[in-house]
Amino acid sequence: MSNKGLRDDQFELYDLTVVVEKIDGNCTCEMAIGDCFHLKGGKLSMPEGKNFCVYALQSTLPLLPAKQRKNHPADWMETDARVVCPDPECKLVMRIDRESTRVLNHDDVSPIEWNSVDRSK
Repeated sequence: MSNKGLRDDQFELYDLTVVVEKIDGNCTCEMAIGDCFHLKGGKLSMPEGKNFCVYALQSTLPLLPAKQRKNHPADWMETDARVVCPDPECKLVMRIDRESTRVLNHDDVSPIEWNSVDRSK
């Protein structure tokens, strides 16, 4: 991920795939190894005809914006990629995989126009 060739009002984010890596307990939501969802920009999607447990999903949500961004190499967000379902009996482990990067325009994702932002701070 690099800022080379980007305008001042553009930035890059990783597309993410969150994959069920293992289940060592009893998952009552019928999740299976390999089940996944995708995050592209700010949009979440699932493969056609698939479901994803809302409890497992909610445990990943606070981490996803940081995983979409390039951080300092020593930041734990660069090295750690596993998240667990909050159900202690399920013992479901998910892995957050970074895929390709995409370029986003500020004005496409914010109601505040880039030209009105005070960037002198």
